[in-house]
Amino acid sequence: MAGGILTQVAPTPQAHQNGTKRAHPPSSAKDVSAYSELQTERLEYKPALPPVLCSPLSLKQGGATTSAEHPDQIKALFPNLYGKPNVHIVADPQGKAEAHTESVKIGVVLSGGQAPGGHNVISGLYDYLQVHNPGSTLYGFRGGPAGVMNCKVVELHADFIYPYRNQGGFDIIGSGRDKIESPEQFLQAEETVKKLDLDGLVVIGGDDSNTNAAVLAEYFLSRNVKTKVIGCPKTIDGDLKCKEVPISFGFDTACKIYSEMIGNIMLDAKSAAKYYHFVRLMGRAASHITLECAFQTRPNIALIGEEVAEKNQSLCDVVNSMCDVICKRAEADKNYGVVLIPEGLIDFIPEVHHLISELNDITAAEEGPVLPDGAWREKLGDNSRGLFNSFPRAIQEMLLLERDPHGNVQVSKIEMEKLLIDMVTTELKSRKAAGHFKGKFNAQPHFFGYEGRCGLPTNFDATYCYALGFVAGALLDQGQTGLISSVGNLAAPSNEWTVGGTNLTTLMCVEKRKGKNKPVIKKAMTELNGAPFLQFAEQRDRWAVEDCYRCPGPIQFHGPSAEKSNFTLVLEQGGLQ
Repeated sequence: MAGGILTQVAPTPQAHQNGTKRAHPPSSAKDVSAYSELQTERLEYKPALPPVLCSPLSLKQGGATTSAEHPDQIKALFPNLYGKPNVHIVADPQGKAEAHTESVKIGVVLSGGQAPGGHNVISGLYDYLQVHNPGSTLYGFRGGPAGVMNCKVVELHADFIYPYRNQGGFDIIGSGRDKIESPEQFLQAEETVKKLDLDGLVVIGGDDSNTNAAVLAEYFLSRNVKTKVIGCPKTIDGDLKCKEVPISFGFDTACKIYSEMIGNIMLDAKSAAKYYHFVRLMGRAASHITLECAFQTRPNIALIGEEVAEKNQSLCDVVNSMCDVICKRAEADKNYGVVLIPEGLIDFIPEVHHLISELNDITAAEEGPVLPDGAWREKLGDNSRGLFNSFPRAIQEMLLLERDPHGNVQVSKIEMEKLLIDMVTTELKSRKAAGHFKGKFNAQPHFFGYEGRCGLPTNFDATYCYALGFVAGALLDQGQTGLISSVGNLAAPSNEWTVGGTNLTTLMCVEKRKGKNKPVIKKAMTELNGAPFLQFAEQRDRWAVEDCYRCPGPIQFHGPSAEKSNFTLVLEQGGLQ
């Protein structure tokens, strides 16, 4: 496969060449008759490609690369990929690249949790093939990586893809959290790509899924399998990013969905003036969502897990700091407020993090389910045992739930907001008895999780994802493998975006998973010296006492605010200073 001339494409089958709409949508695998008016209108949205993708192109290679951490170990694990350069897709300076029309066979798989915009990645990939490699076949693997191993595929054609353009969800082919990691599973994947005669495979997923993409790319290279592997950065948590990959798709949409709900709750809190609303938000490993939603809505308290860890705060320290704000608001006769909590907070508190590490080792070694009252407790250190015993039984059971496929505690099932409400209630009762609190405290718990994962993607996510899919197709067409599709300069309009591919091993380190050291993509945490956190830190004291509540309302697809990106991305790219 080789690069060539790319032209602007909008091959949605609902439009004639003169731009008028068809009276009826084409037949497809999904019935759109039940679509709302907004869903139907979104089918017509045409994401604008960066101009470089609409002209003769070539690849410009950077220098040799390394890994995020543990270079010697990563090099040993990825001898074929490690050190290979990142690439930039640039306009051919001579403008003489010949159009390449060889048909190819490409597979695509959605992996991990849903994120708004995934359908547009597939649409962009499909459209690249139609323009650049007409006659090509695009296969979708059903049910995530298990579909790759079991060769469960469906051919994705124009009519099949049409109803999913600019729509939320991953229902076009479904997703899954299986991993391809055992020798038998690698052989199954190899058999599948050979059976389908695949020239390339695109893995759309988060950090663990893209780690799997790198491992597959390395495996195929070692076995002289022709299939190239390209990843695409997906996770609403926002913890898959680096200089070349400024943001993962879905983050922008999810944060705006959560912020609408938080804004509504804020107005309710101020109207009733009698409740504190404790809102736990997605973000298993990093607090990016909580920080972004804080910018969008301006809560009284927003806990940032990375700061808690940096300051070595205990659970009691966190509770006391929250009670200080509540007491100060009570002095102003404000017995209400809104608290934002990242779902991964419990793992940021050093004493709890140590406990979870011990529990992970114990559960990995135990056969069968681990129950709170088991003899295994004696294997805990004294401090960890005392902390575990201090938790309500419901929290104990949540900490012992079966680990996810990657060996992680399922923090989304730990009701941290309820634990904090209980502890705050106890502390405030103590302060009231001592005469240090004269207000009232009543709390309502909330968890916003799945609500944000499948919404209609914002214009930003719809356009970003379309570009990611188009770039993935271009990278495969240029014979690249082991890269993650990268689109940069995202705070600017899409006609100024830069595109290319980043070596997946540059994002990697080694971590202990299920008791064993394994290569993983290093999670991007909230940087306490970064522009977003520093601006938040400047404003939060005022937000704590004053009602600076901001109600952003629902996502806008038209008008002046429709093209605005999120605060986090703009601040990280040097804006809003």
